Amino acid sequence: MLTDKLKQLIHYYEEVISLPHKSEVARELRNEDDFFLLLLYSEMLGIPNPVYYYTLELYPYILESFHDWHLRMGMDKSPLNGIRCC
Repeated sequence: MLTDKLKQLIHYYEEVISLPHKSEVARELRNEDDFFLLLLYSEMLGIPNPVYYYTLELYPYILESFHDWHLRMGMDKSPLNGIRCC
């Protein structure tokens, strides 16, 4: 019983400490995702990508998030001819 109370107290303490930083962490994760998508689609945008062959396998998994990404990057329509999402 005491261990359960102690675990709850530790969990509460961790939540209180991390509360102000949740938005910062979410923003940094979004920035990392945006950078990864830029690297993934860089060859199609005209930027040389030395690992283009290996990133081709990832396209089906990331295609759903492509629309949100290009809107966040300030592109109203898809910059890629082969991918129509709008």
